[in-house]
Amino acid sequence: MIKVLMIEDDLELAQIITDYLASFDIEVTNTDSPYTGLSMLSVNKDYKLLILDLTLPEIDGLELIPKIREKSEIPIIISSARDDILDKVMGLERGADDYLPKPYNPRELQARIKTILKRVETNTPEVKSDIKQANTTFEIKEDDMQINFKDNALTLTLAEYDILKLLIQRNGGVVSREDFIYASDHIEDDSSLKNIDVIISRIRTKLAKIDDSQTYIKSVRGIGYKLV
Repeated sequence: MIKVLMIEDDLELAQIITDYLASFDIEVTNTDSPYTGLSMLSVNKDYKLLILDLTLPEIDGLELIPKIREKSEIPIIISSARDDILDKVMGLERGADDYLPKPYNPRELQARIKTILKRVETNTPEVKSDIKQANTTFEIKEDDMQINFKDNALTLTLAEYDILKLLIQRNGGVVSREDFIYASDHIEDDSSLKNIDVIISRIRTKLAKIDDSQTYIKSVRGIGYKLV
């Protein structure tokens, strides 16, 4: 579960975003007080990203960013109805990572969160991902672009590797078909969602050759897939 802090005084909007992102295994905690949010960042180091409104009570969001940067390097996405170019420039110059003008589709926010976190992860030293479940072990070997399943090396295409890797890293969380396309460098952006289903089917077949006692990739109706 990815933990995100949001500082937003429009509580109705905050709830909409919270509910939507929950379906992508993103847990949002919102506060309408910028100083409370600043304190929460100091106390809780588990937040991976901050969604920040600009027009806030107590202090303007642009003034809050330098105070955040004194305490944390957490990625910041500005979410604001203010579309003046000066606000955008000042926000980015003061340390924000992205600027998303309201109104926007929550799907775009989710995509930007994924993009930023992927970039942060890429810039972080790699560690071997070893995820153990009740009856199976998946091991990702980043340097070799190899995935082992129950100590057996899987023969995967690049697209299959990207998809299975994302499922493993999500650790039981749901991955949408759109996210597979967006996250992979080896799947064309204009690929149909059905192509993802075909690739998933091929991965299932390869897993079943090693262990056919259960289906390890479960379909989540209307959304995508997850490991079980």
